[in-house]
Amino acid sequence: MKTSELVILLDDQGQKIGTAEKATVHTTETPLHLAFSCHIFNTAGDVLITRRALSKKTWPGVWTNSACGHPGPGESMEDAIRRRAHDELGMELSVISTALPDFRYRAVDASGVVENEVCPVFVAQTESDPRPAADEVCEWEWVNPRDLAESVGKTPFIFSPWLVEQMDQWIGHYGLDTSVL
Repeated sequence: MKTSELVILLDDQGQKIGTAEKATVHTTETPLHLAFSCHIFNTAGDVLITRRALSKKTWPGVWTNSACGHPGPGESMEDAIRRRAHDELGMELSVISTALPDFRYRAVDASGVVENEVCPVFVAQTESDPRPAADEVCEWEWVNPRDLAESVGKTPFIFSPWLVEQMDQWIGHYGLDTSVL
């Protein structure tokens, strides 16, 4: 039996103000809460993108970054990232580093469900391919970061809104040519 997952609620300044069950938080009036995004790179320098399972409550079937999640109360970001990479993708990560510490976004899904997150962005390294959980990921692909930037620039509607919003900052972090956008 799956235990309930708690998310950390935040005020407008990003300060912790409590917790709530994840299953009850994502609604048409989602409160601001803490999350993370992670871009996982392989030894060839490609980044993993994943397609969200069609059964996901929000943005089903869209392509997104490697992994997302919510740290639990008292859980470090690094531990949360490792937990989600293992549970969602069946992957072990080596180096994890912060790429965009202040990323924050709000987006509304076609169903009306809102994402409202302070969502620091991380990068990680791995030496393995994913073995994703079917209820999380329906497809995955290793892609060249420049090719990803070009695809997001040309067809943003097939990607998650948080990935689209991250791309300009993420590309700058890696010194990629932004003229493709």
